[in-house]
Amino acid sequence: MSIPRMSRPTMLDVAKLAGVSYQTVSRVINDHPYVSKEVRQRVEAAIKSLDYHPSKAATKLASKSSKIIATVLYGSWFPGLAEIALNVELAAKTSGFDVILINITEPKKQLVEALDSVKAWAVDGIILIVPVQGLSSDEVQAICENTPFVFIDAHQATNVPSVVIDEAYGTQELVEHLIHLGHTRFGEISGPLDWLNAQIRHCASIQTFEAHGMKPPLHVEANWTVSGGYRAAKQLLADPHLPTAIIAANDSMALGAMRALYEAGLAVPEEVSVVGFDDIPEAAYFTPPLTTVRRNLIQLGMIGFEYLMQRMDDLDAPPQQQIILPRVMFRASTQALSEQRKQNPDSTADPCL
Repeated sequence: MSIPRMSRPTMLDVAKLAGVSYQTVSRVINDHPYVSKEVRQRVEAAIKSLDYHPSKAATKLASKSSKIIATVLYGSWFPGLAEIALNVELAAKTSGFDVILINITEPKKQLVEALDSVKAWAVDGIILIVPVQGLSSDEVQAICENTPFVFIDAHQATNVPSVVIDEAYGTQELVEHLIHLGHTRFGEISGPLDWLNAQIRHCASIQTFEAHGMKPPLHVEANWTVSGGYRAAKQLLADPHLPTAIIAANDSMALGAMRALYEAGLAVPEEVSVVGFDDIPEAAYFTPPLTTVRRNLIQLGMIGFEYLMQRMDDLDAPPQQQIILPRVMFRASTQALSEQRKQNPDSTADPCL
C-alpha cells in the first residue's frame, strides 16, 4: 500500500527523534528561556538532522495575521471527535494561535453558515472535523475562497487537503485476524452509513472477505452507541446460523454486543469472538478486554494543525491527503475457533452447566 507522507517533517517528528514533548520543541523554536541547555541541544540536533523548518505561519507577527484559526466540529456528542478538536486546540495554542470552535449538528446548511461566519472574522485557517456526508471540497473551497482549510477525520478524495486514519487498513487487519483464527461465520455491526468512516469500515470488511473467497457477513446497521450495538447483536443472534465472530465498527457497539451475547448464554471468546474499533480507554477493561483498532487521536489533531500551517505558508501548494496508519490491539476477546464449533457452528454451550 502506498501511503502519502507529509511533504516535510513536523514538530511531532522532531519531538520523537529528540525524545521530548511536542510543547518542548515549540519552546525551543520560539527561544523560550525555560528549557535546559541539554534538552535545547538535543532538539536543535533533531531539527538539523530532519532538516525541519518551522512554519512561517507559526512565527510571523505581521498585522495581517490574526493568529486565530477556526475549528468546525460535527459530532461533539461523541468523545472521540471532541478529543480530536481538543488536540487541534492544544497544538494551535502551542504555536501561539487562538481557536474558535463552532459546533454544528447538520452538515450542509449549518456548515455553510459556519464557514460564512468564520470567513467574516478573518481567521488564518479553518479545520473541518465533519465525518459525515455534507459539502464537497469544491463547495467548501468556493465559500472559503483564499482562506486555507484542512479536513480531519473526513475521508474525502485523495487530492483534498485532509488528514485521516486508514480505516480500511485497520478493518482489513481485524478481519484477517479473525479468519486466521479459523472463524467461518461472521456478523457485522456497522455504524450509520451516512458517516464516511462507517462506509469505509463496512466496505473494507466486505472486500476482505471477498478477497478470501468468502461470503460477506450478516450485516446490521447501528448508531455507534452501546444500546445500538446491543440491539444489533440481538438481530444477529436471531439468525438460525449463529456467528462465530462479531465485527463491531466501534468499541461502544462491541460492548453492547458482548452484553447481548452474555444474556444469550454465549461466552466471549470461547463461543463467539468480538472485535471493535477506536480503542477507547475503557476497551482494555471490558470483560474480556477487547481486541480493537487504536486510532491515535493526538497525532491526528496535531498533524492536522501542522498541515493547516503548511497551507497557510504556501497557498499555492497542491493539496493532498495525509494518511496515518492505525494499530491493532490484540486482547482476550478473540481466540481460535474451537473444534466443536468448527464441526457444528450452530452449537452453543448449555448456560446452566
